[in-house]
Order: sequence, then structure tokens, then C-alpha cells
Amino acid sequence: MTNEEFNNGFRDRTRAFAVLIYRMLDTLPTTVATRNISYQLSRSASSVGANFRAFCRGRSKNEKFAKICIVVEEADETEYWLQIIQDLNLLKPATITSLLKEIDEIVRVTSSIKNNLRKKS
Repeated sequence: MTNEEFNNGFRDRTRAFAVLIYRMLDTLPTTVATRNISYQLSRSASSVGANFRAFCRGRSKNEKFAKICIVVEEADETEYWLQIIQDLNLLKPATITSLLKEIDEIVRVTSSIKNNLRKKS
């Protein structure tokens, strides 16, 4: 698999994840807490895909490194908010487990990319 093929697939994957998050947020009860969680989670989850797209279009190694750092940070924040939802028992265990598994894989992949870019610098 070439870098371009990987990047295209990962762009699709991160976009699909954001869509899953938006759909899941529509199922949460409407409370002060869930409004705040929804706002934060929707921003961080969509930022993962948006910044990965920017990473793919980076004009320099430094720009690419900066963008992938943002992706890792936003993915980690997304995982945090999903863990809060889990701790509050706001979703069925199977639903939250699958979302946590996906974001954990995204964190791992993007952290690996970040570490490889750091080594090349």
C-alpha cells in the first residue's frame, strides 16, 4: 500500500468516525452535562479528520509534523470525552466499547506517524 492509498483510506476512516460520533450524540439525553459533552466531543472528533486532511496536504515536514501533533491531541481528547460518557453510563456498553476501540486505534496509528516523522527530522 502506498502512502497516498493509506492517507485516502485513513481520511475516509476518520470522516466515518466523526459521522458515527454525530449520530451517537443525537441519542444522548438532553441535559446540561450532555450538552457540554456533546459540544466538546463533536469538536474534537471532527477535528481529528479535518486535521488529518490538512496533514496530508502539508507543504513541508514541519507543517506535516505540526498537523499530526494536533490530530493525536484531538484524538486523545475524543477518547477522554468518550470515557466520560462511559463513566456516566449514557450509552449501551457495546456502543461505547466500539467507539473507544476505534478512537484507540486512531490514536495508535497517528501517534506512530508522529513518532516516525520525529525520527526522520
